[in-house]
Amino acid sequence: MANDHCAPAKARRNGGRGARVALRAAPLEETLRPVRAGMSGGQYNPLSAASVQRLHAAALEALEVIGLANAPQSGIEIMTRAGAILGGDGRLRYPRALVEDMLAKAARGITLHGRDPRYDLHLEGTRVHYGTAGAAVHVVDLETNSYRESTAQDLHDAARLVHHLDNVHFFQRICVCRDVVDNFDMDINTLYGALAGTTKHVGTSFSDPAHVAGSFELLHMVAGGEEAWRARPFVSNSNCFVVPPMKFAEESCVTMEACIRAGMPVLLLSAGQAGATSPAPIAATIVQAVAECLAGVVYVNAMSPGHPAVFGTWPFVSDLRTGAMSGGSAEQALLTAGCAQMHRFYGLPGGAASGISDSKLPDMQAGWEQGITNTLAGLAGLNLCYEAVGMHASLLGFSFESITLGDDLLGQALRCVRGIDVTEDSVSLEVMKEVCLGGPGHYLGTDQTLKLMQTEYIYPAVANRMSPKEWGEAGRPMLLDAAKKRTADILAMAPSQIDPATDRAVRSRFNIHFT
Repeated sequence: MANDHCAPAKARRNGGRGARVALRAAPLEETLRPVRAGMSGGQYNPLSAASVQRLHAAALEALEVIGLANAPQSGIEIMTRAGAILGGDGRLRYPRALVEDMLAKAARGITLHGRDPRYDLHLEGTRVHYGTAGAAVHVVDLETNSYRESTAQDLHDAARLVHHLDNVHFFQRICVCRDVVDNFDMDINTLYGALAGTTKHVGTSFSDPAHVAGSFELLHMVAGGEEAWRARPFVSNSNCFVVPPMKFAEESCVTMEACIRAGMPVLLLSAGQAGATSPAPIAATIVQAVAECLAGVVYVNAMSPGHPAVFGTWPFVSDLRTGAMSGGSAEQALLTAGCAQMHRFYGLPGGAASGISDSKLPDMQAGWEQGITNTLAGLAGLNLCYEAVGMHASLLGFSFESITLGDDLLGQALRCVRGIDVTEDSVSLEVMKEVCLGGPGHYLGTDQTLKLMQTEYIYPAVANRMSPKEWGEAGRPMLLDAAKKRTADILAMAPSQIDPATDRAVRSRFNIHFT
């Protein structure tokens, strides 16, 4: 809330504070909320127009001269039929005309569906959506400030938590089910744990192409049949189809082909690491990621023209002193924003990493790392901001409380994305005249202030805006304690998002490890 302790005493006595609190608590229609999924960014451009053209030309040259190695035989057949050239060195090379032809066929303005249509993600232009990802192998335990192995129950609980956070718009696997030994069971528990936790759009991956058929059996059970699934595919395949630098990942490509045939949208994910598996210059790392993803565009559209695919330039930054990943760095923020600008250049739906922290705990370092990278990604108009909340230790760990704190953080980032509304009403002098010329001399009780307090301003659910006096009188509440409470409160009331009959059928067919 605003600084209510500064309001005149008369206003407080007349119930002004109570009225404002009641107004703040009233639910708003989705279209009236100050921030929401799919707000348009694009105000920030780290690259000049000439630089974008230069990077594009370099990516085309890389595809034509260097090409990609290690394509599976099926991929070679698909892409050479379209016009790719298989060299004597086994590398596929891509003439510029082929790339341009496939770009023309590529899907634009796609929708990634939720099981609940309210959560559909419309990926067009500079519309911004934040969500999870990361596949951490540990969970941060804030009671002991230590790390423990992640489980299937953790993944399911993270999905349940995300379902009830307004500013986290989709859920992709945030951790590995390390208590599930069998790889097929792990893929099934990853997928079903997400679906049972949320009706928002889900992203998943498969550890083996042989697991795809069983996973689609599960999806058809949840959807109510194959036809219903194909009408609204509510899961996308996060697919690391390349192993940078400039090589295909054969098994992942076979998986991608199977997902395309089964009607699943794909995220074409290129995840090089600057100075290690991609060049050290930020610009050259963008070139390599763009080239690799353009090869993916050729692959997908040669197989199934117009199939929904996300241009997933997802390169990371290295701390060049050690070689370790530095996902919370300023360089990472620039790299992600630059990739977003390239997505806009091609007019393709795009996704990349933002919000990673290198800190081991949800502390001040985590706050500045997550805040800067998420805000720049949003301002650059990135359609899908992955790994936006909860991720620590350069993706090795995640924190439930950090997901909850991230909801507040993303609200602030989205407010920056929305920008300043300059309209006839917002710059009208009429209210100023009323207040200043014989009026009360303040705007606290004006109709305009009361009207805009919910639609123009966003208020954190956990962050503390008390004065020092109020804070002391309230017992000096700490931020992490508030995050723990909100997290626990949500998980205590978050039910399964699968109907009981379907859940029983799934559990009788598959080995499900969470409750």
